[in-house]
Amino acid sequence: MVQKEILVITGMRRVGKTTALKHLYELVDSKNKYIFDMENPLHRKVFEVVDYDSVWLNLVNFGLSNKEKAYLFVDEAQNLPEISRVAKYLYDHYEVKIILTGSSSYYLRNLFPESLAGRKVVVEMFPLIFEEFLEFRGVEKVNLKVKNQILYEKLMPYYREYIQFGGFPGVVLEKDEQRKGVLLEEIFTSYFEKDAKNLSDFSDMAKLRDLILLLTTRVGSKIDIAKIAKEMSMSRMTVYNHLAFLEQTYFISLIGKFTGSIDRKVAGGKKVYLCDSGIANVLGQLSAGALLEQSVFQNLRINHKLEFFMKKGGREVDFVVDGKTGYEIKSSASKQDKYKLRKVSEELKLVEAYIVSEMYDEDEQVKMVWEV
Repeated sequence: MVQKEILVITGMRRVGKTTALKHLYELVDSKNKYIFDMENPLHRKVFEVVDYDSVWLNLVNFGLSNKEKAYLFVDEAQNLPEISRVAKYLYDHYEVKIILTGSSSYYLRNLFPESLAGRKVVVEMFPLIFEEFLEFRGVEKVNLKVKNQILYEKLMPYYREYIQFGGFPGVVLEKDEQRKGVLLEEIFTSYFEKDAKNLSDFSDMAKLRDLILLLTTRVGSKIDIAKIAKEMSMSRMTVYNHLAFLEQTYFISLIGKFTGSIDRKVAGGKKVYLCDSGIANVLGQLSAGALLEQSVFQNLRINHKLEFFMKKGGREVDFVVDGKTGYEIKSSASKQDKYKLRKVSEELKLVEAYIVSEMYDEDEQVKMVWEV
């Protein structure tokens, strides 16, 4: 917290941004601090001024002073478009540390333009990866890179729960399965009714809803914009705009094709994944294979650049990670799967390539789903 840069914590709703904000608040050894919730109209009024110097007159009512370093914690910043200009002004003219949260990179692009270049640090938050899931469930810490039958038998029930209900912290901590489903429905409703309706300028929200449902059935598959446009009775540009919004609000992720050096013609359509396997289960009936691939995607997306490879004749790699490592996701690894992956990885000149399997396999070419 010693750096002056404005800290922006962003990510989809219910991933724990407010909890992180409160944790940082407790870590600050100063009384000259306050948390403002931009969903609270009284808190918004503090920053709704023409003369930004007079913001301090409002802050005094909350026990804050500009006579010493102040810490402003602002939750749900997308609810006040003016906040970016206020934050920039305070940053430039006062000794103040500002920490903001917001529920989408869409608002970052619109509310935090290039005028804040060099003044902000952005941290993205996502639903829990499996290792974090285990910690939240109170499972004793284990080395997930070690593969043995005993560990497999211990962890697989947890991983199946992770596939079914996903990694939103509140859902993971809830013990009742029926209640987990209710919470997931509430997360989607909150996203659609608040982020989608308030941040977008789409005239037909039903079209966006129907597109979400259509994309759910295509998780792990390459999408065809022309086919989607025809099926949805929308223009291609409208489809592109809707996809961009869904991606920038963290609801979907699109990954492109890996070309390597052997076939530049494979560049084209992208594969789609949702934010969370639990949300996917709430919205549609996905195949076991699609859900497994979705769960692996969730564990890889945070720290890696992800691409895929697909070519006529059945040669494919579900994930090419950082341009070096290939992962093909299977419920179990057959000899044919291993052979095909070796051949395509040689063609693509990958450093490593593995089958990622739900079933236990001693083969070194096979990794368990939590090893990636």
